[in-house]
Amino acid sequence: MKYRVAADIGGTFTDIVIEDYKSKKTSTSKVLSTPHNAASAVLNGLKKRINHFTDINFLVHGTTVGLNAFLERKGSRVLLIMTSGISDTYTIARGDRKTLYEVQYRKPKQLTSRKDVHEVTERMSWEGKIIEPIGKRCFIPIIKKINDEKIKAVAICFLHSYINPEHEIEAKKILKEKINKDVVISLSHEIAREWREYERSSTAVMSAYIGPIVNNYLIRLEQELLENGYSKHLYIMQSNGGVIRAKTAIDNPVHTLLSGPVGGTIGGAALSKIINKPNLICVDMGGTSFDMSLIINGSPNVTNETEKQSLPLLIPLVDIHTIGAGGGSIAWLEAGALRVGPQSAGADPGPACYGKGGLEPTVTDANLFLGRIGPESKLGGWMKLDVNNSNQALTNMSEKLSMTNIELAEGILSIINAKMADAIRTITVKHGIDPREFSLVAFGGAGSMHAVWIAEELEIKEIIVPPNPGTFSAWGMLQTDIRRDLTKNYFMILSDAKKESLYNNFQELIKEASNLLNSEGVDPKKMIFHLTADMRYIGQEYYVNISIDQLIDLKKINANFHETYKQKYGHSTPDAPVEIINLRLVAVGIIERSIDYSKLDDYEKQKIKSKYNREVIFNNKKFNTSIIDRNSIKIEDSFKEPLIVEEESATTVVPPGYLMSRDLMGNLIIKRN
Repeated sequence: MKYRVAADIGGTFTDIVIEDYKSKKTSTSKVLSTPHNAASAVLNGLKKRINHFTDINFLVHGTTVGLNAFLERKGSRVLLIMTSGISDTYTIARGDRKTLYEVQYRKPKQLTSRKDVHEVTERMSWEGKIIEPIGKRCFIPIIKKINDEKIKAVAICFLHSYINPEHEIEAKKILKEKINKDVVISLSHEIAREWREYERSSTAVMSAYIGPIVNNYLIRLEQELLENGYSKHLYIMQSNGGVIRAKTAIDNPVHTLLSGPVGGTIGGAALSKIINKPNLICVDMGGTSFDMSLIINGSPNVTNETEKQSLPLLIPLVDIHTIGAGGGSIAWLEAGALRVGPQSAGADPGPACYGKGGLEPTVTDANLFLGRIGPESKLGGWMKLDVNNSNQALTNMSEKLSMTNIELAEGILSIINAKMADAIRTITVKHGIDPREFSLVAFGGAGSMHAVWIAEELEIKEIIVPPNPGTFSAWGMLQTDIRRDLTKNYFMILSDAKKESLYNNFQELIKEASNLLNSEGVDPKKMIFHLTADMRYIGQEYYVNISIDQLIDLKKINANFHETYKQKYGHSTPDAPVEIINLRLVAVGIIERSIDYSKLDDYEKQKIKSKYNREVIFNNKKFNTSIIDRNSIKIEDSFKEPLIVEEESATTVVPPGYLMSRDLMGNLIIKRN
């Protein structure tokens, strides 16, 4: 037997998806995450389905280890080294404020303090010429501090290193000779070959900050997999939507920051092509968080810069918006008013119904009390839920509010649904996108339980629940390819640009990318290159990214810029001069797939149909609701009644007034009746 496997660690559950090369079948498993040792959950999930790890031919992993370390501020102390004279760049940051008159504004807490920022003498011109050689004696006190204070992470950001990285490379060499080999050294030019020292230094610091934790985790996971018989390469999901080998991820850990959440978006892009629906809103509701992203014209939105908690990042990443809203979100009181989240019960102790010591009511407890999750249901296919614990947790709070448990439970769900819908508005309406023109793809362990109410608030007409929604993000990781992103600084007024110069510079990037993909084991025949350029009107600070054909048609490039600019900002100035800032290359190495999901023809060979009824509460009324095993639903089936669809990884709730059917791929389609 040979398998392709994906493992996705979430805040509450770790999801496993297994594709069987021979049978062309997909199987899944869910196990509780193990915060004390995340690798344990991955191994436990694999052992539930696979007897011999030697049968695994391909393994990709998505992790939130780095993201959690950042969000919880549990990363390593970072020593930042900068060019003499600009060492305050990181500390000062930018002077702009998003809300100009906010009297309670607080500057974002940075990842390293001013006392840990050090200077070295060196100077590079903007053209990459050495003005002043690197001062080696400057490193003597720096090395002493690293060793004496046992600093585990170092970031280096020198002026104009994006043009000529010679000094950054030399600085790393000097340090490596005198400090512990386990110290993570992050070079700004390796992560972001772009101008703007503050943003570049911030990215380098972020990589160093999460580096020791991410690297230790990946090294440990690789070792434990090896001990269990898996000797092939471990692949890691990147924030840009592609995968790389674990050894590559260790060199630049910042690229794993959104490793976990991005799998769902890539799964959405794959689904978009399969069902021929180009515009999708992907929502992933797990136990701890609610992740949202857009698929527009069949592709995810990948941005080359963003902010996380107001700290800038200059790396390509899928644009994902996250809030603290999940099945484990805790209901609490503030000044006598009901609040839900962002605090989560997590996996330990978890919601009250887990029976592991949780005392506060959560979203999962509310769903269980209302009957949307049955007392006979087993979460993840194996975890028995205790409805009495949920009742008690709700009672303890409802008495304080002089409400019934039903009113409290429905209030909890109304609040969390409204929060999730409002969050979607920030990535759609706020950017001039009408959510009514999209279909809503709901996944995660709790996504399909809440999807109808979210869609209702946004006036979205169609909800799609893919097969195995609770493990959809892990499935998405199996639908991607190896990806490397390269950037080359290239300042040039477009009217002065020469076709030959642009072509030669792109060829340099293609050659470099080919070498990188080759190091990842990619066959040259399976390499694909996408060319783009960052462009702007002369005098502007920020840019738009433009796709470029490999034939390099300058007139077409100019026209594309004005058109793209108008789409983004609502206007353009065709007669104004335009300049190129950066050349970018996306290099893709195609990974062989084991299953063609667009040609599944055996979904009709279902298990024995199982159906029963239980009372479920909707709008303070009890409804005799049909409970259906998802595996029993056929293409010709349609349902108008209140309905609950159960499967191992998730529960789908269809309230009164909605119609549900199933398509050829096995997706559940929910629309208002």
